[in-house]
Amino acid sequence: MRFSTRSDIDPFIVMEVVAEASKLENAGRSVIHMEVGQPGTPAPKAARTALADRMERDAMGYTVSLGIPELRRKIAGLYRDWYQVDLNPERVIVTNGASGAFVLAFTALFDAGQKVAMGQPGYPSYRQILRALDLKPVEIVTTKENRFQPRPEDIGGDLAGLIVASPGNPAGTMLARPDLAALIAAAHEHDVSFVSDEIYHGLHYEQPAVSALNISDDLYVVNSFSKYFSMTGWRVGWMVVPEDHVRQVERLAQNMFICAPHVSQIAALAAMDCHDELQQNIAVYARNRGIVVNGLRAAGLSKFAPPDGAFYVYVDVSDVTQDSRQFCSDLLHEAGLAATPWLDFDAARGHQWVRFSYAQSTDDIVEGMARLKAFMQGRS
Repeated sequence: MRFSTRSDIDPFIVMEVVAEASKLENAGRSVIHMEVGQPGTPAPKAARTALADRMERDAMGYTVSLGIPELRRKIAGLYRDWYQVDLNPERVIVTNGASGAFVLAFTALFDAGQKVAMGQPGYPSYRQILRALDLKPVEIVTTKENRFQPRPEDIGGDLAGLIVASPGNPAGTMLARPDLAALIAAAHEHDVSFVSDEIYHGLHYEQPAVSALNISDDLYVVNSFSKYFSMTGWRVGWMVVPEDHVRQVERLAQNMFICAPHVSQIAALAAMDCHDELQQNIAVYARNRGIVVNGLRAAGLSKFAPPDGAFYVYVDVSDVTQDSRQFCSDLLHEAGLAATPWLDFDAARGHQWVRFSYAQSTDDIVEGMARLKAFMQGRS
């Protein structure tokens, strides 16, 4: 049988690094993991306890496609608590992770062949999901001077949509409210649908992130329990859509996914009350951030924009290599430190850039920076 042309998408390189690191570990090597963007902590304890209790007395069958009502109300309350936004819970749609939200959003908003823009470097799965849906990704080249974020003048022409992430992946940079408002205004002016990826909200170190819902209701917001709530493998997220889009998205969700996993929804509901434990995780990331920023500079890698949020540093390694993939391979095999070459996040410039994640334990991050310094000294 033949493949469809839309299934011919690129691999996700970070997962290939994970696979190679796993091979080394299985062979007995010690590997420090700074390649993958997931917390080193489990789901909050109360979330695990609540699920264990519920599973003893509930068959955990299908839920309604939009998500269990208690969770939708709780998510709406988060917008009141975090952003002072009065959000109707009916606009909240619980999804199979943020990835499921993007599939639903792109399917609801765009027709085959339409162009959807995103900043470059940026999360590569935006591009691959768009291609798999017969949409045309348009990459906006961003700069360190603009903190790797698009500008209003980049919007226009025949674009149907724009995806913006703040904090972003891989750089962890955020848009201040005036800059985010200017992008949204430009999108509205040009009739461009705006999709705000807010998956790293809650993970900030100085100023809190601004939600697109602070500025407009005429857009889609995507978020997830993966990062702040430390629930990557549970595959539960959400999106907020305009009221007149809810029924359209519901029909898509019914047919594409039926519902998000019931067990994950129960755990997510309990996780939302685990503020103290989650803030302890943020304190670890904040410590790790300082260790990595200082460690990179001590290793001779000082060309990066310090992250405002998330748990990544995006580093220009062009002074030492023009082949980030080989650099990361050598770093893994020689030093036992896994980092990610950013070829699939930025095809044009990714050979000069590497992303380091600092979401693991502080002891691992300290050891990782020591291994990096020794590796770099060995190359000089």
